[in-house]
Amino acid sequence: MTYDNNNIFAKILRNEIPCKKIYEDEFVLSFYDINPQKKIHALVIPKGKYVDLDDFANNASIDEIAGLIKGINLVAKKLNISVDTGKGYRVLANISEHGGQEVPHLHFHLFGGESVGKMVQ
Repeated sequence: MTYDNNNIFAKILRNEIPCKKIYEDEFVLSFYDINPQKKIHALVIPKGKYVDLDDFANNASIDEIAGLIKGINLVAKKLNISVDTGKGYRVLANISEHGGQEVPHLHFHLFGGESVGKMVQ
């Protein structure tokens, strides 16, 4: 999978498509999923052009990596689902074809606000 500058998340980052923003800093943007699968379903994406987690791990700077991890935690706290403020949450990233990735921009799903059930059935 190669990076497509016209993927939906790239367009959101360029403000060509609106989103219901939760959090933004120099490294990440977080917003609510338009098709929520749980009571709380948010997305956290890096601002850099990374296709997936492998691309990100191989090419992102240490600051970008730290910023993404901290961003996920900050969003969980803002949504009151972190272990500090709630009862926990699930973070999910789909990687490439077999992982079910649909958008060629690294993104993490945060699910919470209720029990999310077993991971794989």
